[in-house]
Amino acid sequence: MSITESPHRTKIFIAAVAVLLAVAVGAVVVAYQGRPTARAGVKGTVVLDQSSSLDTGSGYLLYKTTVAGPDFGTLAERKVSGNPGTVTGVPTLSSVQCDRSYTAAGVLLCLRADDNLVRVASVEVYDKSLKPIKKVQAAGIPNRARLSADGRMAAWTTFVAGDAYNGPAFSTRTSMLDLKTGVLADSLESFAVMLQGRPYSNTDENVWGVTFASDDNTFYATLGTGGKTWLVRGNAAAHTLTTVIDNVECPSLSPDGTRVVFKKRVSSDAWKMWHLEVLDLATLKETPLAEQRSVDDQAAWLDDHTVMYAVPQKAGTGYDVWSTPADGAGAPVLLAPDAFSPSVTSG
Repeated sequence: MSITESPHRTKIFIAAVAVLLAVAVGAVVVAYQGRPTARAGVKGTVVLDQSSSLDTGSGYLLYKTTVAGPDFGTLAERKVSGNPGTVTGVPTLSSVQCDRSYTAAGVLLCLRADDNLVRVASVEVYDKSLKPIKKVQAAGIPNRARLSADGRMAAWTTFVAGDAYNGPAFSTRTSMLDLKTGVLADSLESFAVMLQGRPYSNTDENVWGVTFASDDNTFYATLGTGGKTWLVRGNAAAHTLTTVIDNVECPSLSPDGTRVVFKKRVSSDAWKMWHLEVLDLATLKETPLAEQRSVDDQAAWLDDHTVMYAVPQKAGTGYDVWSTPADGAGAPVLLAPDAFSPSVTSG
């Protein structure tokens, strides 16, 4: 799925976002239409026009730009190079803007926040030909977005109270949508929980940070309850969550399905709170990664051997996307400056 300027391929994901004026009590699937015109891009980028298109090939890094100005939040693409942990070429800037995005198999999942005081998220799904698939209204502030590898299953998390995972008052809402059947699970908190082999229920349960396995039924996520966080294995059809191991947040499943990269709480200091680790699902062995900065993000996989994630810039309000080897060796590499919410396109 590469953004290109060829008129002979399918059109680029470009969509207008209507301002939502009512509170979304849960998520409601509705139809969506419309698209904005292209804008002038930031210096050093290629800007798409109305003849722009979208290729369904693999090997492109998709992210939202965090350059200050009118293009903040605009999706951009760069080609992933043959050199591990790097990309090539000048970024290609689209006209679609997201707070959080993810792409897989020619499908784009885009989360947008309403700007008014009534906090409502717009969850938009598009296919490779620009045809709108679904639009979902969800209460809260967009926070996490994921698709299954074949683009069938979509999940998203919003903050519905508080604004960070490092405070005691946060509350999340995580929903899951089967794009093939249209079945929507409004809140994963309704799923039955097995905690350490026993049925469990508590009013303080929060679920966030979904990542899908290849069967479109199994998924992993974070369960927060009783002052602890757990990696849970979910069954979408059975509506169940089963704990695997504690102190795991925002997991992301590797392309081969054998490992998850996650953020581990290692400190109460907000500037040193998280460390990235990789968990082997067969042995439950944890491998600390070379990245020493605190990373408050749901990391993604650049390939089977490399993870990528956003880090706040030291100066300014933007982010940069970095990569590091998944085996704990090596050192972090700057993958894309002024970038956030990375994912890699797949055919």
